[in-house]
Amino acid sequence: MNRPSVLAIVLAGGSGGRLGPLTDKRAKPALPVAGSYRLIDIPLSNLHHSGFSDVWMVQQYQPNSLNDHLANGRPWDLDRTNGGLRVLPPFEGRKGEGFADGNADSLFRQAAFIREFDPDLVLLLSADHLYQLDFRDVVQTHLEAKAAATIVTTHFDGDASNHGVVEVSGGAVTGFEYKPDKPKTTLVATEVFLFDAAHLLDTLELLEKEEGGLDDYGDQLLPHLVQHSTVVEHRLEGYWLDLGTPENYHRAHMELLDGEGLAFDHPAWPILTSSSQRLPGFVGKGAVVADSLLAPGSRVLGEVSHSVIGPDTVVEAGAVVVDSILLNGVTVPSGARIVRSIVDSGATLDAGAQVGDDDVVTVVDRNGDWS
Repeated sequence: MNRPSVLAIVLAGGSGGRLGPLTDKRAKPALPVAGSYRLIDIPLSNLHHSGFSDVWMVQQYQPNSLNDHLANGRPWDLDRTNGGLRVLPPFEGRKGEGFADGNADSLFRQAAFIREFDPDLVLLLSADHLYQLDFRDVVQTHLEAKAAATIVTTHFDGDASNHGVVEVSGGAVTGFEYKPDKPKTTLVATEVFLFDAAHLLDTLELLEKEEGGLDDYGDQLLPHLVQHSTVVEHRLEGYWLDLGTPENYHRAHMELLDGEGLAFDHPAWPILTSSSQRLPGFVGKGAVVADSLLAPGSRVLGEVSHSVIGPDTVVEAGAVVVDSILLNGVTVPSGARIVRSIVDSGATLDAGAQVGDDDVVTVVDRNGDWS
């Protein structure tokens, strides 16, 4: 069997409204993670290690926050003359007005370009999640089942009502509900999908005509395919987490520090990123640092425990940071105490500020304010 041609499309236009101030001035895929990385690094690294080199990225919200980091795809070996990374701005199409109404609508607006490219398969990814996956295995599952669509699934121990919930029998997908109030199972769609390209485009056009418009993939596209076509699952057994809420963003970093999170530096499957060469993080005399990650360019003179300190962030002598994530360029002055919080880029806290507690995750915006 000849290897099918695969076009990977990364939907990177999300505004991330549930993340509050963290996405006021950046697209969700541009959100820093684990100190030195961005969320977009996850799908691009998985594609690189899987050997896929035809990658399109559909942007929409705050694209400039992402473009500098992409560096034409160089960190992921996607800066190529033939193939490689192709960044697509919002496309209104013949009838589209303004931003797309959802990820299925966003995909439909690129339909003419996809038909012209003429792939056998379309691999559709979001840039909101932490996971490591060889997409070649997904292709194998798809081909063996002769499926119209393959949904990568995983069991989720959190609130499944925020996801597409999947019912399966013998590997076949028998039911799909998008963000149901009362999920029937804990098996969720990871927002990694593989489609037969022609079947996908024909279905999108059919639904556009019948429904008068498209929204998210879970509203019309996947329920239709499950009802009328062969849809199978590919089970992801490893780590997976949606970073769409402050609670999950915080959880991912705490699990990383506890050795239970994503293995960013896995020798066989490292997460790749675009970053400038910097000196390692500095720990000053009298500082106390435990169970923490310090990004290049950071300076710790105070006390840091079980936290992630971003690039160019300074924790002054007499300051305390516990169970928190500080993004780049944050200043924590003497006398300030930060607990179980996420502090956005560039924020300068007031001297003596007391931020957060052990019960909830507090988000501090770029102005140093929180509620």
